[in-house]
Amino acid sequence: MKLVVQEFLTLDGVSQGPGAPDEDTSDGFERGGWFVPHLDEEFERLVGTWLGEADALLLGRRTYQNFARDWPTMTDHPAAAVLNGLPKYVASHSLTTAGWNPTTILSGDVPARVAELKRLPGREIQIHGSARLAQSLLAAGLVDTLRLAIAPVVVGQGRRLFPDGGAPAGLRLTDHRTTPGGLSVHVFESTGVPEFGTYGGGA
Repeated sequence: MKLVVQEFLTLDGVSQGPGAPDEDTSDGFERGGWFVPHLDEEFERLVGTWLGEADALLLGRRTYQNFARDWPTMTDHPAAAVLNGLPKYVASHSLTTAGWNPTTILSGDVPARVAELKRLPGREIQIHGSARLAQSLLAAGLVDTLRLAIAPVVVGQGRRLFPDGGAPAGLRLTDHRTTPGGLSVHVFESTGVPEFGTYGGGA
């Protein structure tokens, strides 16, 4: 299976708390909910198309707990049946039980466990949010595709998907579009570790 990361970002690269002011206030983050004003039907249809390619979900602990709290009760949402029914894997060193079935807890050497999952038959294992998990798997060279939805807002604080000191990654743009709500959607395929050189153009 391919490992696909789907993230919502601000223009300054922040991925923290896109959905609500109280979604993730860790480290004093006070500007959550920045993605919501830019949602529209076109983007929701696109996300539904992406979700239709998933054969499993891979989530970090915080995202898993939020999803497990909310999605089983959202039975009228068109994505609910898919999300509730898919096999789910949660990367966590602290969880001992996970009740949003079917769920498997991944602990220990998480990148090695994810590499094993990728060898299973199927289409996509999708990471939704879970930026810390995504960062670690990017660093391990396990991510095949990045789908980034960038909102036209600068929040000025919060955790960034690509922090200073993060692992380098080469990417190739394979699709891009904008939505009526102002979202800029970019899809990238991984090309491995990038080469660094000097500009050879003329003046």
